[in-house]
Amino acid sequence: MNEVLKNIYTVNLGVNRDERALVFTDLIRDTEKVEPLERKKREDLRKIAREVAEAGKGLCEVSLLEFPSVEGHGKEPPKELWAAAFGERAVKELEDEGLLGKILDKSIYDIDEVRSAERLIDEFGKSPDVIIALSNFSTSHTRFRSYLTRLKRVRYASMPLFERSMIGGAMTADWNKVASRTNRLVEMMSGGDTVVVTSHNGTSISFSMQRREVQPDTGILTKPGSFGNLPAGEAFLAPVEGTAEGTLILEWSPTEKLRESITLEVTGGKVVKVTGGDRYAEELRGKLALHPLMGNIAELGIGTNDMASRPDNILETEKILGTVHIALGDNSSFGGRVSVPFHQDFIFFRPTLEVFKRGEKTELIIDGEPKF
Repeated sequence: MNEVLKNIYTVNLGVNRDERALVFTDLIRDTEKVEPLERKKREDLRKIAREVAEAGKGLCEVSLLEFPSVEGHGKEPPKELWAAAFGERAVKELEDEGLLGKILDKSIYDIDEVRSAERLIDEFGKSPDVIIALSNFSTSHTRFRSYLTRLKRVRYASMPLFERSMIGGAMTADWNKVASRTNRLVEMMSGGDTVVVTSHNGTSISFSMQRREVQPDTGILTKPGSFGNLPAGEAFLAPVEGTAEGTLILEWSPTEKLRESITLEVTGGKVVKVTGGDRYAEELRGKLALHPLMGNIAELGIGTNDMASRPDNILETEKILGTVHIALGDNSSFGGRVSVPFHQDFIFFRPTLEVFKRGEKTELIIDGEPKF
């Protein structure tokens, strides 16, 4: 186990001894309603974060920050993490300009304000060289992450929902082979016009991908500004907003098999109706009722990690070779135009994935069998 944890620094992130690493995790708030099993997982994630920080000692300079959770994927992390990642001076400058609060609640839309925030981060930010994000709630689709990788060129390993079993499973992948497979898929998809996804369970959806970049998540995060999950292994893109049409049949929530499948009807690029008797359907309806763009078809991802196998943890599940995942909500951090405090992926097993380029069809997955 210790060797795999050290590999996060040496293989995945390629750290040098004179570099700085920030490891962070989030803590359960008193106000959160957490089932006993979930509480156990999250308490163990805190232990793993401490073990990861300990494993980095001697490899580089490491610091660990723990903070109260923000209770949602895609929400901006709290001020204390911004200070740890960018420095007190940068945070103060953002506050003095009245920008930090707008960033934290995702209400910064004015282009001049966006540019001002980026200028202040660029000018005053003092960041570590690498980030290992072991919070339960994902920071992947946040301005926090985007500023770190895009403006400060930090190498960023995002590991939300990470569990100990992954250390001996998906994290043992041959990362060079995963990278080769993923980059081959990216090349085959790039320049496509339309994507069609179907599945044995009745899922059928299409959307435009015109002028949208297909991005690799290979597990090799050694270049400045690199960002990806660990465990890694997917190619992903942001579908063109407003173009998705069809039906998604959910058989799994992000953490468990549903007792009854849930149907999402998609029109004009958004989920317009949620049907199904499983308790998760009500939870999802409540989330989408908060803001119509939380139902935005935000992401298409294709799994490329042959060592990933767990169906009940979306961090690993979405990396399973031959699967497709589709996310709702925010896609502003990877080429899309929707910024909301919500991003949730859903897995589809045994899919068929077709990409059309200038009228020609390429079959990339057929009934779960990869053709890349």
